[in-house]
Amino acid sequence: RERRYEGEVKTPYRHRFPLVPREYVWVPNACGCPPLREGGEYLLMARRHVNYERTLNRILLQDDGYARPWTPREDRL
Repeated sequence: RERRYEGEVKTPYRHRFPLVPREYVWVPNACGCPPLREGGEYLLMARRHVNYERTLNRILLQDDGYARPWTPREDRL
């Protein structure tokens, strides 16, 4: 039931773990986020998820995270 999105990382605002120019973002369930459309630009508040065996390392958009359309205001903040 998870959904995977592929996206281009343009600007990491809080750089707590390394990101590559193209990343997959996993969404475990239907959240209150806007539908992510192809070609759209979004601000994501996601977390890195590593399982106990350290065999899975991915970016996860959790329930307490968000995805909203990006605006130029984000760069000013």
